Amino acid sequence: MAKVDTSLVAHLPLFAGFKAEELEEILREARSARYPKNSAIFEQGADAHAFFLLLHGHVRAAKTTPTGEQIVVRYVAPGETFGLAMAIGLAQYPATATAVDDSVVLIWPTAAWPRLVDRFPSLASSTMRTVGSRLQESHTRILEISTQQVEQRVAHALLRLAKQSGKKLDHGIEIGFPISRQDIAQMTGTTLHTVSRILSGWESQGLVESGRQRIILRDPHKIVILAERNPDSGPT
Repeated sequence: MAKVDTSLVAHLPLFAGFKAEELEEILREARSARYPKNSAIFEQGADAHAFFLLLHGHVRAAKTTPTGEQIVVRYVAPGETFGLAMAIGLAQYPATATAVDDSVVLIWPTAAWPRLVDRFPSLASSTMRTVGSRLQESHTRILEISTQQVEQRVAHALLRLAKQSGKKLDHGIEIGFPISRQDIAQMTGTTLHTVSRILSGWESQGLVESGRQRIILRDPHKIVILAERNPDSGPT
């Protein structure tokens, strides 16, 4: 197994405060791997044999319901951990992780987790903060689906993605990875037809620009207004 260079991770919040020799110890059992665009890193229901840290690219986590519908749970950005099934007491992965563009990850075997958190307790506390943050995000999305009109939900989803992985351009903020209208529909509990209708309307107003798996928020402020407005009618 090739040695992982500590300079790849020393700047990440997860490893803040660790000395060089401590980082070397943490990385000793890790290996790096490349996943091409659209390849699965692990499948929902598979044994959780490893946990991961994304170094480059983006990863989509999606769940398949018993009726076969797919729900996009979240997108993982560089520097974030994922596949932390063992940290929440699960023996199998609760979702499928797919590289949405060419991605590089660090992989630790699940068996290394107890040793690492025993030796470095701050890893456990950092991981729990990550899990807690994602749980709160899930609660927020459930509340949005239960109480908001679909246009608001789409606006919130685009703003979250832009905040997480946005790239500033002269004419707006581009979501920094390939994303389709179907992905947005699966994030917001609606249909592809509805998302296409909303985005087409926003394009005609100059609020967004979308192409093949590419979305630019041309007027983020107006999208914030759409997300936060309080319509008189109920959710759609």
